[in-house]
Amino acid sequence: MDGKQTVMMSDTVLLEAEVNPLIDATQAAGLEVGAIHNHFFYEQPRIFYMHLHGMGDTAELAKKYAQAIGKTKLFPANQPTSTANPAAQTGKELFDLATLDGFVNYKGVVNGPTYKYTVGRDDVQIVAMGAEMTAAIGLNSWASFAGKQADAHIAGDIAMLDTEVNQVIKTLRQHNLEVVALHHHMLGEQPRTIFLHYYGRGSATDLAKGFRAALDQLGKGKPSGMKH
Repeated sequence: MDGKQTVMMSDTVLLEAEVNPLIDATQAAGLEVGAIHNHFFYEQPRIFYMHLHGMGDTAELAKKYAQAIGKTKLFPANQPTSTANPAAQTGKELFDLATLDGFVNYKGVVNGPTYKYTVGRDDVQIVAMGAEMTAAIGLNSWASFAGKQADAHIAGDIAMLDTEVNQVIKTLRQHNLEVVALHHHMLGEQPRTIFLHYYGRGSATDLAKGFRAALDQLGKGKPSGMKH
């Protein structure tokens, strides 16, 4: 931005009964709703994701966001105390990280029992509300592995230009990954960016190959600046 205004983007995780109350609170706080969608199949209870937008003074945006989520379980003061088991296995023990990194051609991050890759779109510049979108603000493709090496779950998101959508869908299905949702995350961005959520179950190696194959469909025909 111009140094005087900040762009805020947020992805909030909600039970279905919480969606419309947060819409009301978001609009009352002076923020915008950018998208509402699912990430998964088969989950119980049903989970939805809502993207919030705002632009203005940084401190004022923080106050507006706190107002919007203040009565929800998203607000830090309303969250239960963690009951994590320190003896539980982490992704480091559950997966062959070196093998997965070799297939994906990136290094992931261990987060408890999961292993996650986050891949930006350095091959293209996306601008929304006058600010450049980066991997840190949400313009990324990701894959998170749960379970164990021989019997894993993968869930993730692919960030695509509209011309890449159907080739990515075709590639995911060729690797037996399920297409869960196809939608936008942002408002007013240029060029238009579409996000696809996918899910799969099988050996972690096969799932990693499917994720890599989907990444290979991005940026075709353009100089690639994607960092490996």
